[in-house]
Amino acid sequence: MIAEALKETVERSDPQHPDNRNDVTQGIHGHLHHFAPGGSSHHLWLNKFVPQLQSLAAKYHVGNYVAIRGTNERIFESMPIYARLGMHILFYGREQVKLLEGSKRIEALLMEQSKREGQIYDSPESRSHIPSFIHTYNIDTNELLYPPESPAYKNFNDFFYRKLKPEARPVQNPDHEFCSAADCRLVVYPAVHDAQTFWIKGDEFTVPALLGLDKSDPLCRALEGGSLASFRLAPSDYHRFHSLADATVIGEPRNIPGQYFTVNPQAVNEKHLDVLSANKRSVLLLNHDATNKKIAFVAVGALLVGSIQWTVSAGSKVRRGDELGFFAYGGSTVVAILEPGVVEWDSDLVANSSPPKRGQLGTETMMKVGWSIGRVPKDRK
Repeated sequence: MIAEALKETVERSDPQHPDNRNDVTQGIHGHLHHFAPGGSSHHLWLNKFVPQLQSLAAKYHVGNYVAIRGTNERIFESMPIYARLGMHILFYGREQVKLLEGSKRIEALLMEQSKREGQIYDSPESRSHIPSFIHTYNIDTNELLYPPESPAYKNFNDFFYRKLKPEARPVQNPDHEFCSAADCRLVVYPAVHDAQTFWIKGDEFTVPALLGLDKSDPLCRALEGGSLASFRLAPSDYHRFHSLADATVIGEPRNIPGQYFTVNPQAVNEKHLDVLSANKRSVLLLNHDATNKKIAFVAVGALLVGSIQWTVSAGSKVRRGDELGFFAYGGSTVVAILEPGVVEWDSDLVANSSPPKRGQLGTETMMKVGWSIGRVPKDRK
């Protein structure tokens, strides 16, 4: 029933659906309160598919707390309907997780619906959704390189991976050698095993698995014990990703086929399912100019993500904040793994990511492209 609800939600995002009304909240961008008791009636159709959705929502999170940098504030971000349904498919129960791992039907469903959403948002008719999307997510149109009504946006996807004015994301703190690679929710860890303690709980997660390589590969050996950063992009975010450091692109990006599971924190925190190394992803290798060490930059697709596109190629020289590529529709994640000793993460980000009490989970920090995230350790300069 949940699977059928996901399919119906995707179809209702089509501008040609009779109930769409050029409103993105009629489909995948609706939120739980839209069909809660006493909420807006136009989402009550979901209850015919999942009458127990409210009890599921009470048992599992309907969103995530994120930290606002420079303050003690934490804000709650609710999940859109499609992410909520994707979470229920994953976590309705422990046995269902086991079934999912061996279920071609569910895997095929998620792939099919992700491709279908891409088709909908590549259609010329989808352009009519741009005003509603701007309103729903309070997007600052003053940052856009092209205004919303520009013919540069031939469809909704063109707006989704929109370009910003060059001055919209300046690189901050020139003495800090590393900056945020995306508008995102960020966690950072001095070593991969710290990430496995506080954030990435999948029992099959390893660096070789993420990179799609054998553990004996020289790159895997070089990155062993290295540092990790995870940049999670929500659907409302600017969806181009950028270099976190001054570097040179080594070789062409390497695409790894995979699944279309949601990458919400509850999925990444799940012990019995490693979504990061199960999902479709693409790996770009960078050589860090200051240390001559390697950085693996992994763009991870997710539920309803249509594609991963790179705008650099082998031999490209990139500076901090330079664009590397973009995601077509959907929330998604970038994971960067750096050789040991290359970076010392900013202390406030480490504190949010690694709570003092063992057993607690980290908290993501809200970030923008260009904001400082770390520097080269003094003994490496």
